[in-house]
Amino acid sequence: MTLDTESVETLFISDLHMGTPDCQASRLISVLERINPSRIYLVGDIFDLIAMRRRAVLTPAQQQLISLLIERARTDCDMIYIPGNHDAAFRRLCGSEIFNIRIEQECFFTMKDGRKMLIAHGDEFDEQMHEAVAPWLHQLGSRMLNGLRVINRWITQTRERFNLPYWSLSAALKRHSERTKRYINVFETAAIERARTERTQGYMGGHIHLPSLREYNGYLYANCGDWVEHCTALVEMKDGQFHMVDYELTVLATAPFYEGNNAGSATPSRAHAVYESN
Repeated sequence: MTLDTESVETLFISDLHMGTPDCQASRLISVLERINPSRIYLVGDIFDLIAMRRRAVLTPAQQQLISLLIERARTDCDMIYIPGNHDAAFRRLCGSEIFNIRIEQECFFTMKDGRKMLIAHGDEFDEQMHEAVAPWLHQLGSRMLNGLRVINRWITQTRERFNLPYWSLSAALKRHSERTKRYINVFETAAIERARTERTQGYMGGHIHLPSLREYNGYLYANCGDWVEHCTALVEMKDGQFHMVDYELTVLATAPFYEGNNAGSATPSRAHAVYESN
């Protein structure tokens, strides 16, 4: 199912990692040229300031994307930027505005069906996630992932040359990794516990580069994914439908509407699909 581009009201994106050669900026530009949301949430790691300390790569497409976002914020779009761990330096600016873009540590979002969602990047759970995997294994996995992303660049360029759709080797391998599955379980459990503590009906974040939209013990768990490997986003429509979409604006999943005020007792009022990258 293809998204009704005229009806997108709010867009949620995370983990662009601009400043690196891995950012799929041109694909996100294509999305923004087709939709005109009244609100955009930038859910962390929009820039990769850590990588940029070693070597900054701001391609023409990335520069165009920055200009496009600033233009939207200055005209008719309410834009909120929640810094992540790779652009954590911007957290010093929380509570202020730059180019009409509000910078917040985290925030709440009330969906049209009444659910209150906590929005945060997700790196607040890093300590718990690292405890789930031995430190040496975590470092080995990170190095392997960096190597896979180099291969991804070559694969992406080759597939574009032959007019083939986007595909990520690292994303495909992660889906079958036991280490990744442990990470996902720890992250999702921590996210839903945080939602419960904050008395919200769900949690929305990014950080782990694994898009997801599903119910979790009566709560809604939504992960934006990323624009390095998966090229996915979350959108809320004018009629209240909440979708996971890809870079072609194909609907991957739709969250249920809820009736009731408490996540634990709420019941879905319509059938829905579930998207889990793992």
